Amino acid sequence: MECPSVPGFRGHIPWQGLLLAVSLLTFWNPPTIAQIIIESVPTNAVEGKDVLLLVHNLPENLLGYVWYKGEGIDPNQQIVIYVIDYQENFPGPLYSGRETTYNNGSLLFQKVTQDDTGYYTLEAINQNYESALGSIQLRVHNDSTTTPRPTPTPTPRPTPTPGNSAGLSAGVIDSIVVGVLAGVALIAPVYFLHI
Repeated sequence: MECPSVPGFRGHIPWQGLLLAVSLLTFWNPPTIAQIIIESVPTNAVEGKDVLLLVHNLPENLLGYVWYKGEGIDPNQQIVIYVIDYQENFPGPLYSGRETTYNNGSLLFQKVTQDDTGYYTLEAINQNYESALGSIQLRVHNDSTTTPRPTPTPTPRPTPTPGNSAGLSAGVIDSIVVGVLAGVALIAPVYFLHI
């Protein structure tokens, strides 16, 4: 006889709820914003010459770009705002008149000076008003005879090899982990019911 205050366990598992939860966890990936990559062309900037901060890996459906001097987003450090639909530059507080922004987000500095040395940040804003960021450090050298220190550039990802997950994105790894956990969650109740 069963105790009336404790419900009986007869091996019933709410499979529909469990399957729904596992399916959602397996197939749902949080949105990721692509990492913007910026490179200096030429790599070693020389005072008095032009330098292009060339942008790669931009997200789609963009409204515009904002360039800042520094490693973060600060309205007081804005150089220029570029609105894609109008193909027009709107100067910020740090605009000197030597900067030109292009439709692909790249920024051209004409006749760089030592004062241009520092970090620069690009904010790309999409139609949902979500931002993606990229930064670069620009070093301006006083003449071409000086041996400049190379500007760090992004290194390519290594080619994945067996046993090496370096070629997998975080979203793919998350999906694999969730899938394994979901499989264990499905198999464990069946295993323990038949023991």
